[in-house]
Amino acid sequence: MNIDYYDRGAGDAVLFLHGWGTDHRSFFRFLEGMSGFFRVVAPDLPGFGGSDEPPSGWSVREYADFVVDFLKKLEISEAIMIGHSFGGRVAIKLASETGRIGIVKTVLVDCAGIRSDMTRHKLRSYFYKAVKRVISASAIEKRFPFLLEQWRIRNGSADYRNASPRMRECLVKTVNEDLTPCLPDIKCPVLLIWGENDTATPLADARVMERLIPDAGLVVLKNAGHYSFLDQGYAFGRVLDSFLGIRRQ
Repeated sequence: MNIDYYDRGAGDAVLFLHGWGTDHRSFFRFLEGMSGFFRVVAPDLPGFGGSDEPPSGWSVREYADFVVDFLKKLEISEAIMIGHSFGGRVAIKLASETGRIGIVKTVLVDCAGIRSDMTRHKLRSYFYKAVKRVISASAIEKRFPFLLEQWRIRNGSADYRNASPRMRECLVKTVNEDLTPCLPDIKCPVLLIWGENDTATPLADARVMERLIPDAGLVVLKNAGHYSFLDQGYAFGRVLDSFLGIRRQ
């Protein structure tokens, strides 16, 4: 695959992993600001930005494997990880597995990974399965194979509607994986940074992560949503500098 990525600075490596539907440029302000202190690396994960789509529908497992291979290509044996939303899923997977890559510290920003049991989502899932059974049991699917996909697009999330068929497969696999069992296995220090008004990955998820990760601390940013690092960029930068030991003039 052709992979677009940012790689500047020198010294200890800091790896940024972006969220779903964005690319490394969402972090650009912080990439530039940290490259004077670290070697800062930020790939466009496969299927996003300037990178090729993965060869098949990937789960979090395959994205984690990709990051390991990517770092090896750049001759990086250990790194500090910073993951937002979907990128946080990949960071959780990597941080919970010892021996693959050295993880010094991890920062999870409005991180996904805890599967929601909201009734509305359950009802939508049940309704979709019922519709699928009805369509599959009739001659409609044979004559109009696109009908079910059109229903999914109309009733799915914006991420699903905007994704290609290959990336829709990736999205379904990743959002259905509950990473809660991985949290107690994370041994490195973890900083959780969350927007208090995040509705995509609610603050309750952060509380669960703080409780289950052995060495974790939570910082809640006021008046910030799912992109807390953009909504409260100055506060986010100060918190990040403190955690990473950066002293600016």
